[in-house]
Amino acid sequence: MTANLRCVIVAVDGSEQSMNALRWALDNLKLRAPAADSTETPGTFIILHVQSPPSIAAGLNPGAIPFGGPSDLEVPAFTAAIEAHQKRITEAILEHALEICRQKTANVKTQVVIGDPKEKICEAVENLHADLLVMGSRAFGPIKRMFLGSVSNYCTNHAECPVIIVKGKDASS
Repeated sequence: MTANLRCVIVAVDGSEQSMNALRWALDNLKLRAPAADSTETPGTFIILHVQSPPSIAAGLNPGAIPFGGPSDLEVPAFTAAIEAHQKRITEAILEHALEICRQKTANVKTQVVIGDPKEKICEAVENLHADLLVMGSRAFGPIKRMFLGSVSNYCTNHAECPVIIVKGKDASS
């Protein structure tokens, strides 16, 4: 594909589908490579991982504590433990992604943001002025998609750049 891409964001979430999307991007997309005497910057693949906020990761919506205790109480140690766990997961995901990149020659950067994946991916596209967004498709069934929503579907409709969805070899699984 085109050699004029300046910024390509590849969203990874640790799933095999997202890693396949990264492999596809590295194998099929040609980034801008300026001439030696040019001041243009070379194109970059940005591996983007969106981490859930600790309260979402824990599945918590802290309600009132029974027996008259304070409500809206956050337990700092619990929150810190969740954050440390998420940080380890994020590091493992990015390490896996960078291992895939080491097998290729590409200008790659990583970025981690915290929040709702749908919104944060679209924000990153806007903030980084991405030329293209590449992501895998989890291939949820219609029921799961109805309740969870599809990040790839949302980004296809809301990202301010073209979006490529890389489906697995067997999209029915």
